[in-house]
Amino acid sequence: MDARTGGDLARMADAVLQPGFVGKEPPPWLRRRLAEGLGGVALFARNVVDRDQVAELTAALRAEKPDVVVAIDEEAGDVTRIDAHIGSPWPGNLALGAIDDPELTREVARHIGRDLAAAGITFDYAPDADVNNDPNNPVIGSRAFGAEPERVARHTAAWITGLQSAGVAACAKHFPGHGNTSVDSHTDVPLIKAGRAELDAVELLPFRAAIAAGVRAVMSAHLRVPVLDPQLPATLSRKIMTELLRDELGFDGLIVTDGIEMRAISDRYGLAHATVLALAAGADAICVGGNHADEETAVMLRDAIVAAVRSGELAEERLADAAVRVARLAAWSVAAPKQAPDPRAAEIGLSAARRALRITAPDAAFPLAGAAHVIEFQPRLNQAIAPETPWGLLAPLAELSPATSGVRLTSEAGLPEALRASVGRPLVLVVRDPHRYAWMTEALQAALAVRPDAVVVEMGVPASPRGDVHIATFGATAAAGRAVAELLAGR
Repeated sequence: MDARTGGDLARMADAVLQPGFVGKEPPPWLRRRLAEGLGGVALFARNVVDRDQVAELTAALRAEKPDVVVAIDEEAGDVTRIDAHIGSPWPGNLALGAIDDPELTREVARHIGRDLAAAGITFDYAPDADVNNDPNNPVIGSRAFGAEPERVARHTAAWITGLQSAGVAACAKHFPGHGNTSVDSHTDVPLIKAGRAELDAVELLPFRAAIAAGVRAVMSAHLRVPVLDPQLPATLSRKIMTELLRDELGFDGLIVTDGIEMRAISDRYGLAHATVLALAAGADAICVGGNHADEETAVMLRDAIVAAVRSGELAEERLADAAVRVARLAAWSVAAPKQAPDPRAAEIGLSAARRALRITAPDAAFPLAGAAHVIEFQPRLNQAIAPETPWGLLAPLAELSPATSGVRLTSEAGLPEALRASVGRPLVLVVRDPHRYAWMTEALQAALAVRPDAVVVEMGVPASPRGDVHIATFGATAAAGRAVAELLAGR
């Protein structure tokens, strides 16, 4: 072990942390920590008002540390941070996969990168490279490009090259694959039961494509894959993070953890111990701050890393290597050429959302014959989606057709009244993943029994079409809602 001072160790420990914070501008503690060597910052929806405000915020961060890594979880689909308050103007991954035009995916990601770069963001925790091969997956779903490995692989590569061409580092997630599970790692530890041959053919294929495309970072998943490591979750497993990702797949970029405070990890290992184990396993950066966005957490993690080096639990060389990889990503981000956002971006996003629409009744007559009554069925949203993110059809359709009426239901209880309100008007039923919710399936069947003429709009992962007219959007972004609203309103 090198004979470094306590200050050197603390600075390296700070370098590998990417904490969040509360507020629309950097709090004093964050400014101070950046000046002391904190390597990165993670932005969440709570830090965003609009792009001008984010640009001011990131400028303030750089005033303390010019090469700070500014990260955000911007998938530009149902999971958005920069547009959490208004909804994403892009169609999202599942819609891009449904269109299956890699050049369009590359173009969309390039515009997203230009937008983020203009706001001073250098690192995007995206794209989602998971193969959503379990239709009951509660946390991936429409975040994936699809359920076919080859499709996911080609769009993952296209998204990465597009984003990074705009000077923003991409991050393929969630390694080694979070698609084949029905458990959300925000709340518990998912288990991937696949054998090694299946992993190679399915889960690992998009990550190989990401590495071949030059992705700058990979994010670990908080799940267990017994065929790879029978004991530890991937984030804490040297067999997965180092022996598989580094040595076998040849990835030489930055490995960042998913939020270390997620319960799949923190409930069993604690924040501090999990951080040390993740670094020892091969992670280079620790994302924290979803629910622990304060100085106390950042200091605790720094001190735990330093103590682990001094005790021999974490090799100093491993910490130094992680800090170097963070610095390498920061240097790339500073040097990468940037371009101003394209004023046509919103129209490009809407055009893509239109292309994604799939209608089961090609002879269906649109526009609707009069102002519609809309019933939206609200599911429990997965925890990766900012709760304030708007979705649905009622608002965009009412904008185009002001006489539109409607209601949003969270159970079957209000359905009879909602159906009575639709008498004499076209009825539109809006659902998200009804195959995952028994109450929603039953409510949809009951509504169609009364109104078989209703138009069903599926804004999640489409399963078997229901109703005579079924429209799939492959996501619930603002662009998807607008595209359907235009169709129904004849615009």
